[in-house]
Amino acid sequence: MVKIRLKRIGAKKAPFYRIVVADSRVPRGGKAIAELGYYDPTKEPSVLKVDAELAKEWLGKGAQPTDTVRALLKKAGAL
Repeated sequence: MVKIRLKRIGAKKAPFYRIVVADSRVPRGGKAIAELGYYDPTKEPSVLKVDAELAKEWLGKGAQPTDTVRALLKKAGAL
């Protein structure tokens, strides 16, 4: 199953996430199929950038977003 989820790439105590499309069997930091954007919760206000067209395309293909990513996509207006 293909999922849209967060991939953590930040340092210790400094989280930074990429929003990626990946197979559900691949580990959190593993190889991704596509990159849709990024999320930086450390900034004030938090920074969120999403390619809405690409996200809609993957959702149309049947990719399932995780709960956190679903909330972020709604916030970005991609859902």
